[in-house]
Amino acid sequence: MSLNRILISFSMIFRMLIRRRIIPILLAVIPVVFLTIVALTTSDRILPFRLASLEEEVFINISEKGISFVFFAVASAGFLVSFLALNLIQKNSEVNRRLVICGYKPLELLSSKLLSLLVVILLISVYVGLLTNMLFPIDHLAAFILSLVLIGLVYGCYGLTVGSLVKGELEGILFIVLLVNIDVGWLQNPLFYAEAQNQVIIQLLPAYFPSQTGIISAFTDYSPVNSILKSVLYGAVFLILSMLLFYNKMRLYR
Repeated sequence: MSLNRILISFSMIFRMLIRRRIIPILLAVIPVVFLTIVALTTSDRILPFRLASLEEEVFINISEKGISFVFFAVASAGFLVSFLALNLIQKNSEVNRRLVICGYKPLELLSSKLLSLLVVILLISVYVGLLTNMLFPIDHLAAFILSLVLIGLVYGCYGLTVGSLVKGELEGILFIVLLVNIDVGWLQNPLFYAEAQNQVIIQLLPAYFPSQTGIISAFTDYSPVNSILKSVLYGAVFLILSMLLFYNKMRLYR
């Protein structure tokens, strides 16, 4: 692979994102909308719940507002990155095909898209983390921002996988909405998880370990290392799958 080609492709992709003004506007506005609704609709009553990912049974008492702020911060990051990743991989697919014909390698194009996605994930994670901390004090802000990076990594790579697998934009959006809404938008809520049956199913979903990292970092002094490592592993599986699909889609057959 050529580093120069990757950097050129990365710069073009990033310029495209900036020129489409609706994208930075949505990235800035959607987390504010999510968290503002939480502030307006949740109460300050104290609710106990169990930290599910720890080996020992640990229960903590946090206000409903605080739990909701953290949960929806993670959810908003997952929503944003998954849709952006889908758009990155599906946008200009014919242009990508011509670039391959002109000498670019599929992995060079995918690497540039992944690099663009990582930059956006970092920007979104820092922004959402600081915004959440302004509304509710986070115990370990750096670790909480890392949890947002992890949910971005997992669902960003899921978006790349879906975009590489399906050609139609509508089909891709349906795949994204189906999993993101059920997983990070509903089942990973710690208040729902505490009373849920078949909790093993929830633990197998992509957002489980990033969500647990966020909850542990936001409210406790326990180490989230185990959840961090498993989040990275989950993201790596999606990344490898997306690379194989994209390579097969873009390679030239003799």
